[in-house]
Amino acid sequence: MMQKLRQSGTLLGFVLILLFFALKLPDTFLTARNLINISQQLSMLAVVATTMTIVMVMNDFDLSVGSMASLSGIVAAMIFTAGYPVWVGLSAALLVGVLGGLFNGFLVSVVGILPFVATLGTLTVFSGMAFLLSDGKTVFGRDIPASFSGFARAGIEIGDIKIPMLTITAGLVIFICWCILEHTNFGRRLYAIGGNKEASHLAGIKVVRLRLYAFSLTGLGAAGAGLMYAARVASANPTQGSGLMLDAIAAVFLGMTMSRRGEPKVIYTLVGVLILGVLDNGMTQLRVDSYVREILVGLIVLAAVAVASLSKLRQA
Repeated sequence: MMQKLRQSGTLLGFVLILLFFALKLPDTFLTARNLINISQQLSMLAVVATTMTIVMVMNDFDLSVGSMASLSGIVAAMIFTAGYPVWVGLSAALLVGVLGGLFNGFLVSVVGILPFVATLGTLTVFSGMAFLLSDGKTVFGRDIPASFSGFARAGIEIGDIKIPMLTITAGLVIFICWCILEHTNFGRRLYAIGGNKEASHLAGIKVVRLRLYAFSLTGLGAAGAGLMYAARVASANPTQGSGLMLDAIAAVFLGMTMSRRGEPKVIYTLVGVLILGVLDNGMTQLRVDSYVREILVGLIVLAAVAVASLSKLRQA
């Protein structure tokens, strides 16, 4: 009974948050325009949180996703500024994400550094690289190709509703990650590694290789989010991804409270993303101080971690 209450509590909380803002903002909150706006605002976080789920399935962390997103956006912008085609900038930025993820995976799985320590270090490294490449300056719209920034303004019209391409992109990433974790041997092996790394190794699972792959996918997701953000604002700066890391971890932990075994699941992570996005949008419309949001997110992380940890203890 208590387990079912715990699993449904997060979803119930989400519904109550929706009702609260719907009552406080009856003319704007639940309109189609605002809901589409929320989906577009959440697209970058959804990509990062979903790919973060892949490493958290193994009980690993990646604290560097925010600085990786910033670095990737800067790399693309610098290449655009140099006059190279859009596809070159996109490819280079995504490659930076993969290589950064592989570096994290190498430090964690080969060198043996704790994920928290390793990715805390690379967070600083990637952030420093972003500042170094950009000289601490923002690359503004005139240096960003219209074909790149136009992607964020594009969408698919369904009747009177225009679904943004950023929302569609995030949806595709979520679907792909869900398929990987829930319907492939790769995903099942990642869950096995999260359950017991030593037993997985003895069972013949290539633990080191799979952790490298998982971290590279998370790096790829962070790079993709950085590109999406740069396209949306038609600029790139070395701090643009700074808020993604905490929100992504909060979303995954919120999702874990809904899992029977306290495991990360892509669908549940999406619920966590929606909770954070609805809170952000509602408080912005109510003109609540942004610092209050930071306090709430921190408390949400603590509560979600506590609930997930208690769930795992009971399972043990």
